[in-house]
Amino acid sequence: MPPILIAGAGLGGLTLALSLHQIGVPCCIFESVNEIKPLGVGINIQPHAVRELYELGLEDVLTAIGMQTKAVSYYTKRGQLIWSELRGKHAGYAWPQFSIHRGKLQEILLEAVKNRLGNDAVVTGHTLESWREKASGITASFLNRKTGQSTAVEGALLVGADGIHSALRKSLYPQEGAPIWAGMIMWRGVTPGATYLDQRGMILAGHFSQKLVAYPIVPAGGREPLLNWVAELRFPPEKEWRREDWNRPGRLEEFLPQFEDWRFDWLDVPAMIRAAPVCHEYPMVDRDPLPRWSFGRVTLLGDAAHPMHPIGANGASQAILDGRVLAREIRNRGATVEALAAYDEDRRNATTPIVLANRELGPERVLQMAEERAPKGFKEIHDVIEKDELELIANSYKRMAGFSIDELNGRPSILR
Repeated sequence: MPPILIAGAGLGGLTLALSLHQIGVPCCIFESVNEIKPLGVGINIQPHAVRELYELGLEDVLTAIGMQTKAVSYYTKRGQLIWSELRGKHAGYAWPQFSIHRGKLQEILLEAVKNRLGNDAVVTGHTLESWREKASGITASFLNRKTGQSTAVEGALLVGADGIHSALRKSLYPQEGAPIWAGMIMWRGVTPGATYLDQRGMILAGHFSQKLVAYPIVPAGGREPLLNWVAELRFPPEKEWRREDWNRPGRLEEFLPQFEDWRFDWLDVPAMIRAAPVCHEYPMVDRDPLPRWSFGRVTLLGDAAHPMHPIGANGASQAILDGRVLAREIRNRGATVEALAAYDEDRRNATTPIVLANRELGPERVLQMAEERAPKGFKEIHDVIEKDELELIANSYKRMAGFSIDELNGRPSILR
């Protein structure tokens, strides 16, 4: 059987490769960078995606390098608690939620792919140029970035898992243009030794135009704790900003003054930001949902298919689910056009509402509600927002995103 060709060795592409190996289907990954490095900072993996990684045999390594998130808590710009809820096993899920360094997660997935599929399963320095579909397969052309030569590769299917600037997506939708900027800039950093609350929770503070997110990403047992943080500011829609790039250093003078008075009794925000060895900036961008991802023997996956705002800690989790569902459909229907169509129908319908909900702040709407209803603070949050209203927002998002407790714990495995 010809292999499944995967363009992109990010979280989604690597998960797909491991899942295809699990069902005995050959594949090969082509990655455009010459060397895959552990880029990025912290991300969260929700229980529905953790379940899939566990079923790929990665439980021990995840536990070793990730932090099991105990709770998520929302605060005002004054540090007043709005809402807090337990997460993962602490909330009754059968699987934990992990806060983890994105680069480290990519590393463990990459190592698993090489160990199980062989070192030649990942070809670096090769960018997708074009493809030609045949009756029984597909021929894809990849440009070797070192030599400038093109290589034609035969495969059964072609999957574009090549991120928000996907070459495959651009070929399918050449008029789409650049990603859509939400007017928010995120400055991200990791501060060694910073402490707050009980050290196992995720906190979000602020409102629509100014927000802080923080959570630990390395277990403290025997190692210095690292506090991952994101500071966000909203700018006028007419303001132009530098193109998104995970490696661009941020400039403290562009955002720190706006957080200078954010000194809570449980966290000194400006001190935490200053103590980070480096920070990076990244515009908050996404793309409009597509009417279809699959065209014949090609399809999209992960950020190539449904890039979304980092709201509700869902982007990486959805990419992992994409890989598992696509492998399931290939197992059930073969490496066929029908398998891609079934995957498309399932995952596009699942992710489109999340993309749109994240544009409306998702579960983080409670921050803006508190800001609008009590801009000068409050004595008791339930005088401002009813408990039932807070619970409805939190539970509705989890249900829409596919990780409500009862539904996840009760549903069958995707691939087993």
